Amino acid sequence: MTEPRDPTLDVLLDLDGQVLVVDPQGGYWVRFVVTRVPASAEKPHGLDYALTLHAPDGERLVGFDNAHPVARQKRGGPQDHRHRLQTMKAYDYQDAATLLGDFWNTVDAVLRERGVIS
Repeated sequence: MTEPRDPTLDVLLDLDGQVLVVDPQGGYWVRFVVTRVPASAEKPHGLDYALTLHAPDGERLVGFDNAHPVARQKRGGPQDHRHRLQTMKAYDYQDAATLLGDFWNTVDAVLRERGVIS
């Protein structure tokens, strides 16, 4: 039995290659890299993705991706994880809409903490 298709997946895929400025001064920006790949144990949802927030100097402040395993995680398991400043934690990918919501919520929180937005 196949899983039902995620109706929000097209929204995420359409963001591939987009770079968006996210603060009034034009210094902070987000980048989306999202492509379809064959489903595997490492990427069971059939996506290779990286959603990132960058500071004006280019430093990555937030990242949600599945490019590599999380430390202390068994090899061959899902590689989904999130970076927030200097920390990295496993991320439980559910669907494209949840991923986008979690990413934007984290972006907003970091921008508020830095006093970029109120």
